[in-house]
Order: sequence, then structure tokens, then C-alpha cells
Amino acid sequence: MKLNSILPCFYAKGVLVAEQLVLDELDKRILNVLQDNSAITNLELAGIVHASPPTCLRRVKRLTDAGVILRQVALLAPQWANAGLTAIVEITLDNQASERLQEFEALLTHEAAVSQCYRVSTGPDFILLVQVADMPAYHALAHRLFAAHANVRNVRSFFSVLRSKFDTKIAL
Repeated sequence: MKLNSILPCFYAKGVLVAEQLVLDELDKRILNVLQDNSAITNLELAGIVHASPPTCLRRVKRLTDAGVILRQVALLAPQWANAGLTAIVEITLDNQASERLQEFEALLTHEAAVSQCYRVSTGPDFILLVQVADMPAYHALAHRLFAAHANVRNVRSFFSVLRSKFDTKIAL
């Protein structure tokens, strides 16, 4: 899907509305700057993208309302958040019926140590990114989520020894 033109759907007064949103060059400049640093002021943003502050404010609100900007967050260094061990975990279930997948997915998404959860095809059913303090913490989590769950057939865990790249930015 190209990010240049998206068709968001939303409810307005109980009616499903679809609105075509086309990202112009100013929108893309704003999004690129905010992906690098969303903590800057609107005045700073306006100066960087060469637009007036009111225009930037309107554009950011429109992009947020349309769902292009999902949220603005602070990214923490894992070692300062007592989450120095990163595990990439593949999970295969015995029963892949829709309700069983949803049930297990709900369990995973409510676990704070699971920072990312992907339902995938061709191979395992889920791939997780898990952030925990250390190996004993991972062992406790694995026992609680995987070993104790009757529908889990296979778990493969990979532990990061070095993070070569980490970027949340999406190229526009």
C-alpha cells in the first residue's frame, strides 16, 4: 500500500464515512520531521518544513484525525527500563481455528513484556518481540504464556546479542 493516497474509514455520528486523503509534499515533510522528533514545538516544525505555524497545526491535526499519525511517544533505552534482554519468538499453535488464534493473540497482547506481536503466514502462527530484564524473567514469561497453554505446539526463541539497527521511521 502506498502512503501517498490512503482511504481511511471512520464513524461520524454513527455513519461509516470513507474519505480520500492524499499526502502532498508538505504533509510528507511534516511526517518525516515528526518521525525523527515529535517533541519539537509547532513553531519549530513550521520553521523546518517552511510553512506557517497555523498551517502546520492544521496539517498535524488532519493527519492525526485521519489515522496517519497513530500516536506520539517517547522511546526508551531498554536497559534503563529493566528490559535489557530482547527475544524474537516464533510460536506455532496446534489448532489454527480463528477463535483459537484470537484467544491466544488476546493473551499475548495483554502481556506487557510483548512489545510487538505479528500474526504471520507460511511458518509459525505468531512472531513476537519480547523485552524482559534477563533470562530468568524470560523463562518465567515463557512458562506462563507458552508452556502452560495447551494449544501451543512449538516455540522457537532467538536472543539478541547486538541490535545493529533500530528505527521506527517509515520512508515516505
